[in-house]
Amino acid sequence: MPFGCEPNNVLRQHIEHLLRRPVGRPSQSKIKRFFEDFQYQAALWQKARRVVAKVEWHPAELFPRVGFVVTNMAMGAHWVVRFYNRQGTAEQAIKEGKHAINWTRLSCKRLVDNEVRLQLHTLAYNLAAILRNIDLPEEMHGWTLTSLQLKRIKMGARVVRHARTIKFQLSETTITKTMMTTILASIARLRGPPQWT
Repeated sequence: MPFGCEPNNVLRQHIEHLLRRPVGRPSQSKIKRFFEDFQYQAALWQKARRVVAKVEWHPAELFPRVGFVVTNMAMGAHWVVRFYNRQGTAEQAIKEGKHAINWTRLSCKRLVDNEVRLQLHTLAYNLAAILRNIDLPEEMHGWTLTSLQLKRIKMGARVVRHARTIKFQLSETTITKTMMTTILASIARLRGPPQWT
């Protein structure tokens, strides 16, 4: 569990050696990370518990970024921090699914119907995640699933019919023609070669 109820200076005493700026010229591009674990007992705890500290020295920053995690896991300090970071990423994905896909709206009367509805929501989430993870244009790298849904999937279009063709005219306010071409090319690369029988 994340840890932040104790005064910072009490915990920092255990990692004072990591809070001194590393020896040598500071890097202009790389982040230096240090991990340390120690036993600590807060006033309300029955026994001492393992605390893992992460100290990050970022380029062009005067002071380090410090974080603490209380855990009962036996693995190395680096792996404990990585595990909790992944847990936070999973929680973000669940939150994103709730807001973008609305997969908590299971209003059917029968359990089987709700199960099918949840599976369809999960499929929609996975398809959106695939779309986000393909080689999208650089302008779209920070987009959430909600952004993709509103700006790409629910985008209005005008259908123009000719004798031999049907054209979709899309607005270029959020997605330009070059972005759309890049997206379609990325989707085309996902298809495998044709199977000859």
